[in-house]
Amino acid sequence: MQAYKLNATIDESGHLIIDEPLNVAPGKVEVIILQPVPSLKTSTESQPEKPKRKSKVKAFEGLFENAPPTPPDFDPDQARWEALKEKHNL
Repeated sequence: MQAYKLNATIDESGHLIIDEPLNVAPGKVEVIILQPVPSLKTSTESQPEKPKRKSKVKAFEGLFENAPPTPPDFDPDQARWEALKEKHNL
């Protein structure tokens, strides 16, 4: 299937109006409509920027950027113990 990108308008009655002439062979086509959505200001935009998490390993530089923050009550020793219990069926 060949893809073409062009601009079009949908009028008040719901008809698709293509704004430019097409140089396409006659026949059936499949139409995909992508309509721009006005951006709404999200609550994350009003929050201050999160500090970047640094990594000493170059391969992991961008890995932590989108990771959720750790909860304040997170206990790494407890997490290790839970992982060991699960791994060794304790």
